[in-house]
Amino acid sequence: MQRILVDQQKITAVTQDESAAADLQPNEVRIALESYALTANNVTYAASGFAIGYWQFFPSGVPGQGIVPVWGIGKVVESRNEMLAEGTRLYGFYPMAESLVITPEVSARGNVTDVAAHRVDLPAVYNNYVPVGETTPDQDHIRALLQPLLATSYLLSDWLEDNAYFGAKQVIVGSASSKTGLGLCKYLAEHKDRDFTIVGLTSARNRSFVQGLGACDQVLSYDEIDQLAHQPSVYVDMAGNAAVKAALHKHLAAELKHSAAVGISHWDAFNPTVALEGVKPEFFFAPAQIAKRRKEWGAGEIDRRITEAFLRLANEASDWLSVKVHKGMDAAPEVYTALATGKADPREGHVIRLL
Repeated sequence: MQRILVDQQKITAVTQDESAAADLQPNEVRIALESYALTANNVTYAASGFAIGYWQFFPSGVPGQGIVPVWGIGKVVESRNEMLAEGTRLYGFYPMAESLVITPEVSARGNVTDVAAHRVDLPAVYNNYVPVGETTPDQDHIRALLQPLLATSYLLSDWLEDNAYFGAKQVIVGSASSKTGLGLCKYLAEHKDRDFTIVGLTSARNRSFVQGLGACDQVLSYDEIDQLAHQPSVYVDMAGNAAVKAALHKHLAAELKHSAAVGISHWDAFNPTVALEGVKPEFFFAPAQIAKRRKEWGAGEIDRRITEAFLRLANEASDWLSVKVHKGMDAAPEVYTALATGKADPREGHVIRLL
C-alpha cells in the first residue's frame, strides 16, 4: 500500500512510502480510496497534529513520521463484517494513502462509525463515514473539497450567532481567501438584517479575488490593518499568522471583544508565545459546537442544517472554484507541498484521484 508520510517536526518534508497491507481481522473491512481532496485544511491538520491529536487517527508506525488525514471517497473492497458489504462507497476521514482498515459499527440508519480501539476517544465527527451510493466523480470532488471546510464555516457562523456576535459591530475574517474563510463570509452575509459589517483580511495578491466574491462589506490586505474601524469587533483567524494577529490586537485594543483561532494555514508564522494586547485568543473546535447543538436540538438536526448550508454554496462553487484533478498517489507530495508552502492558488481545489 502506498502512503504519504510527513515529517512531524518539519511539515513541508514529505516522503512516499510503501507499507504492507494488514490482514483483516474479524469484523474489519478494507476500504480502497477512490479520491481525496487536498486543501490548506490538511496543512492545519499537520501543523496541529500534536496539539489537537490529528496524528493519532492513522498511526504510521514510523518514529517522527505522520500520516495527514484527508477527506474523500472510498469503496469497501474486502469485508469480514456482515453489516458492511463489499462495494459500499463511503465518504469520510481517511489517511493520505491508498487504503484504510476500519472496524465498522453500522447504525439503524446506515451510518458507519469506526470503533477501532485507537480512535474511540478521538472526536466522533472524524470517525463517522457516510454511504454515498453511485455519485459522479465531479460530485465526489466537490464534496471532498468543500463539505468539511464549509461545515466548519457554517458552525463558526452558528457559534457567532449563538454568542450574539459578542456584541461586535464588525466581524473580521482572517485569511478570507481560504475556502473556510470564504464560506464564513458568505454564511454571515446571508443574514440580511445583521447590524454588523463583514471585513475580509487577506494577502495583497488575493485581495481582488476576495472582493470579487461579493460576500464582504470591506476587504483589507494584511498591511492595512490600521484601516480597521475602531468599534466593537470579533476576529476569526483562519491563518494563525502571529504578526498579523499581534497587529490587529494592538490596533483594536479594548474594542476587540473576542479573538477566535480556527486554522493555522500560515503555520510558518505561527507563534503562540507572542504577547498580545487585549483579549486572549480562544481556539474554536468545530466538534464541540456540533456536540452542543446535538444536545440542544436533538440527533440529526445540526447534521441536516450543515448539509443544507453546504449545498447552498456548493451549487455556486463553479463561479469561484476550479477543480484540478491529479492522477495517482505520485501526484500527492507536490500538491501537498505547494499548499504547505503557501504557493497554491485559492481559486483552485485539488483532488487526488486513485481509482
